[in-house]
Amino acid sequence: MGKNFKIFLGISYLIILTLFLYFIFSYVQLSRLNEFSYYKEIQFILTRFIDESILINSIFYFLFSIIWIVLLGFASPLLIISGILFGKWIGTFITITSISIGSLILYVIANFFFSDLVNKLLRQRFLKYIDKFRKKEFYYFFAFRLAGGLGLPFFLQNTLPVLFNMKKLNYFLASLLGLVPHFFIWNSVGAGLNNYIMQANSFNIFELILSKEIYLPIIMFLFLILVSILIKRKFFDERI
Repeated sequence: MGKNFKIFLGISYLIILTLFLYFIFSYVQLSRLNEFSYYKEIQFILTRFIDESILINSIFYFLFSIIWIVLLGFASPLLIISGILFGKWIGTFITITSISIGSLILYVIANFFFSDLVNKLLRQRFLKYIDKFRKKEFYYFFAFRLAGGLGLPFFLQNTLPVLFNMKKLNYFLASLLGLVPHFFIWNSVGAGLNNYIMQANSFNIFELILSKEIYLPIIMFLFLILVSILIKRKFFDERI
């Protein structure tokens, strides 16, 4: 049953990804991608569409984000897009809750069907930390999330607790709280890009970087990198 489910999961992911890319590119005029005015038109259309029914659209995006994460999708595109569509505050709320739920569902699936595979991929790398995680699972997994997952791909971050059979509530709360700084920064970047496109008449990379909607998240991101380094040295000694 595990093998069949794995096949189903892979096929479902490919189908959703294909439909998503088809939907995007069917509405994108590739010949106009070098025109800044084209991005302003897209921004205007998206803003009007979202504003017409922000509740329904946010629910749809919420559900899509859960499914995307369960099917091993990357988190960063969701964060940028949610910042563009919903702004940094609502976007952060939508993504932090939906991605935390999606991550929990993926963890449950991995723990039930693919524990042997997860152990094969990650056990040797985290062997000396498994006992620590088991004793203080919330504390260490929160630090792990706050440190950006120590460079692991997001789907591997989500399945790491299979190694120590983490409690579901601790998993969800540690993810929810530990991911907030990262998600807020990326949503802020998305919202900043949206504001820049809305206000600017032409594209200028220096104006974009020097706008406070962009350089403030960049400063926060650099600070978060420093915090991540300190967390690695304190809890994971940077040699993972």
